[in-house]
Amino acid sequence: MADTKREIERKFEFPASHGDRPRLPELTRVPGIAGVVDQGVVDLDAVYYDTPDLRLDAGSLTLRRRTGGADAGWHLKLPVSEGVRDEVRAPLCDEPPPELTALVRARVRAGRLVPVVRLLSSREVRHLLADDGTLLAELSIDTVRAEGLTEGASSTAWTEIEVELADGVHDESILDGVEKQLRKAGIRPSTSASKVARALRETAPPQAREDSRARADGASGGTGDASGASGEDRACGRAAEPADGTAGAEVLRYLRRQRDVLVAHDPAVRRDLPDAVHRMRVATRRLRSAFRSYAKVVDRAVTDPLGDELKWLAGELGADRDREVLTQRLRAHLKAVPRTLRLGPVRARLRVWSAARSAGTRRRTLAVLDGERYLALLDALDALLAAPPLRPAAARPAAEVLAKAVLKDHRRLAGRIDTALALAPGRRRDIALHEARKAAKRARYAAEAAKPLLGGPAKKAARRVKAVQGLLGDHQDSVVARETLRLLAAQAHAAGESAFTWGLLYGREEAAAALAERELPAVWARAAKPKLRRRLRAAGS
Repeated sequence: MADTKREIERKFEFPASHGDRPRLPELTRVPGIAGVVDQGVVDLDAVYYDTPDLRLDAGSLTLRRRTGGADAGWHLKLPVSEGVRDEVRAPLCDEPPPELTALVRARVRAGRLVPVVRLLSSREVRHLLADDGTLLAELSIDTVRAEGLTEGASSTAWTEIEVELADGVHDESILDGVEKQLRKAGIRPSTSASKVARALRETAPPQAREDSRARADGASGGTGDASGASGEDRACGRAAEPADGTAGAEVLRYLRRQRDVLVAHDPAVRRDLPDAVHRMRVATRRLRSAFRSYAKVVDRAVTDPLGDELKWLAGELGADRDREVLTQRLRAHLKAVPRTLRLGPVRARLRVWSAARSAGTRRRTLAVLDGERYLALLDALDALLAAPPLRPAAARPAAEVLAKAVLKDHRRLAGRIDTALALAPGRRRDIALHEARKAAKRARYAAEAAKPLLGGPAKKAARRVKAVQGLLGDHQDSVVARETLRLLAAQAHAAGESAFTWGLLYGREEAAAALAERELPAVWARAAKPKLRRRLRAAGS
């Protein structure tokens, strides 16, 4: 069974100019550190696994089988933020364990994991203690020998320092203080994010190193590697890139970023981490919106089928989250009802309803992520980005094309809102307002994608359209809540319970929806100001 440890650490390296490594400074000068206790030396032997084209390394993930030390076993390290990683551990066995390979399936897919490098480390360990003896951090000096395990690979060696906060300690000022003292001693932060990243770089065959340098020389921004391509793009083989400053380059950069977010959140969804499903769904929505907003840049004849698959994925991922959000809304509203008006077992009935809807959703989500359809979608996204179906507008200046797309989506939203407000209150208006909400989301995403180029006008447009989207979202939540309340009232009545409280909540939801409809014209007026549209046009000219 896998368990997880949060690592908050920093790495440092000794200057190559020193024949002998510098001595460690006196770390008790760091505020909070009262003592440094030598814990001796431990020998570690770690074999790192990756695909032959190093897809895990491209995503800053590491998978290793390590012996020696107190935590021998399999370790998968997943990036959280700069200097912070989650280490998921599994017991020692011969092959990569399924509980860890599942977490990298979105990257490995039909590929295979093979040994790529071996690190033999002699680790000198020191504990950094508070004045009461509490362990604050562990400092280790690692003398490393790396042996490449792929054809033509070589070996290398170096010495580095790791400083990691102890379990339960989150005060990074300790790391700041240690870093300050190490810098004074001539010891600098490492230029590599991890040992294995450095080992792969320094033991790679000569041709692989030249290819890496060539990619760096042709850097155009983006994520993944210096060229903006992820490991998946490199595996597919990339088409010629549109020139910097063109709409094609900017839109592809945005699409790749959202693809990378989608893949990066796959392990978090599998681990059932908070907000992971929401973030993954947002990436699918941003991709779909970009395909439509920038249809003059990328051909919809190719992107529409992908958009349909992204819609399917968002729906599969969202079933449990939608239930959870609705349950939280109804619980909050029930709590606000005076106790004298809560007639019957309303809390218990809501709990039973929520539990019944949640049964099996976790298993279903995992089945979707392990299914061939999802993996085929990821492959199709990579293929699209490796050989994008660019249209003539892709060669035009990015600011011009993106500004026109933002304005077009803004006009589309205006039409949806006008149509909805022209209808009488009721189901047809509810449906029309829901369509306006989807249009608002698309207009917001288009403006956010354009912010790096269009600056303030796009930022303001995104912020104001987000307010419209939020109001329309509240309205739609009320519509969905009323449908559920009607169902709960019917169930209560059939069971011989009072349906009064459900009817009371239904009425309150009706009032909330009516209020949102009354507020919409004023909120939309701020987003629809002609001055803002003029500034967007000017930013694109």
